[in-house]
Amino acid sequence: MTAEAPAAFAEAVDVDSRAAWTRLGITLLLSTIGGVGMWSVVVALPATQAEFGVDRGEASLPYTLAMLGFGIGGIVIGRLVDRFGIVRPVAAAIVALGLGYIAAGSATSLWQFALAHGVLIGVGSAATFGPLIADISHWFERRRGIAVAICASGNYFAGTIWPPVVQHLIAVEGWRATHIGIGCFCIAAMLPLVLGLRGKAPARDRAGHSGAGTTRALGITPGTLQALLAVAGVACCTAMSMPQVHIVAYCGDLGYGVARGAEMLSLMLGFGIVSRIASGGIADRLGGLATLLLGSALQGVALLLYLGFNGLTSLYVISALFGLFQGGIVPSYAIITREYFPPEEAGARVGIVLMATLIGMALGGWMSGAIFDLTGSYRAAFANGVLWNLLNGSIVLWLMLRRRRLAQA
Repeated sequence: MTAEAPAAFAEAVDVDSRAAWTRLGITLLLSTIGGVGMWSVVVALPATQAEFGVDRGEASLPYTLAMLGFGIGGIVIGRLVDRFGIVRPVAAAIVALGLGYIAAGSATSLWQFALAHGVLIGVGSAATFGPLIADISHWFERRRGIAVAICASGNYFAGTIWPPVVQHLIAVEGWRATHIGIGCFCIAAMLPLVLGLRGKAPARDRAGHSGAGTTRALGITPGTLQALLAVAGVACCTAMSMPQVHIVAYCGDLGYGVARGAEMLSLMLGFGIVSRIASGGIADRLGGLATLLLGSALQGVALLLYLGFNGLTSLYVISALFGLFQGGIVPSYAIITREYFPPEEAGARVGIVLMATLIGMALGGWMSGAIFDLTGSYRAAFANGVLWNLLNGSIVLWLMLRRRRLAQA
C-alpha cells in the first residue's frame, strides 16, 4: 500500500461521514432557532402598531428593514465565513441577534424598534441561513443535495414553530418581555451549539474543482453565471411571493375569512419542508440545474391552478401543491453555486444569490398588492407571477441546453 492511500481513505471517510451528519443536525437546530428573526416581527405587528400609535404601513417598516438586513447580512457574513471559517462570524451574529431582540423590547419609538430589526436582528438571523448552507455543502459529496435541502428547511421549521410560540408569549407576557426573552434564549441556546461547528471541511472538498473549470462547461464567465442566477432568483421568488404574501388577504376578499388563509399558508410551509428534502434527493441524482428547472415548471403549474380555481377546497389543495412544488427552488441555487464555483467562494456566492431571492420576495409582495389596487382583483397578480416564473424557467433552460450543446461539441 502506498503512503498516499491512507490519506485518501481518510478524506473519503470525512466526506458524508457520521461527523458530517452530526454537523448537519447542529446547523438545522441553529437555523430553526435563528429563523425567529424572519417571523416574530409579523406576529408582533398588531401589538407594536398599537403601542407606537402608527398606521399599518409604518408598522410594517420593521419587517422591511429586517428583510434588507437579512439579505445584506447573508453576503457580508458569507464573505467572513469564506475568510475566517464558520464559528467566529456566526457566534458574533448570534450575539447581535440576541442584543437586537433585547434592544427591540426596550425601544421607546418605532424607529428604534425598526433599526433593531434592520441592523441587528435581520443581520444576525441571516447567519443562520445562507452561511450555514454554504458551510454544510463542504461536508457532503454524494448526499450534498439532500444535506443542503435539510439545512435550508430550518427556515421553514422556524416558520412553523415560532409564530404560535411568539403569539402565546405576547398574549401572556406582552410584546416587550417576549422580545427580551427571545434575545436571551437565542444567546443561551445558540452559542453552545455553534461550538459544535469547529473543525475544517474535508480536504477533498477544499481541493475541489476550480470555478474557471466548471463554468467553462457552460461557456460563460463566473460573473455572467452569477448575474444570471441572481436574475433567475429574483424572477422565481417574485412569482413565489404572490401566494405566500397574499393568500390570507385573498381568502378574506373571497369571503372565506383570514383564518382560512392563515391555515393555507401554514399548509404551504409544511409541504414546503417535504419539498425541500425531496428536492435535495433529486439534486443528488440530476444536479442543481435540472432540479431548479423542475421546481420552476411545477411552480408555474400551481400558479395556473390558482388562476383557474378559487373554491375553498380547491384553494386548500392548490396551496398544498404549491408548497410541495416550490419548496426545493431556493436550495437549488445553493447547490448550483457549489457545482459551478470554487469552494472557497461558496459563502459569498450563496449569499448573493439568496439575497436576490429575497429581493424577489419583496418585489413580488409589493407588486401583487399594487396590481390588486389597480385592477381590484388578484387574477392579474397571479398572471403576473406566471410571467415572472417563465423568465426564471427560460434562464435555467438556456443554461442546461448550453451545457449539453458544449458537451456534445
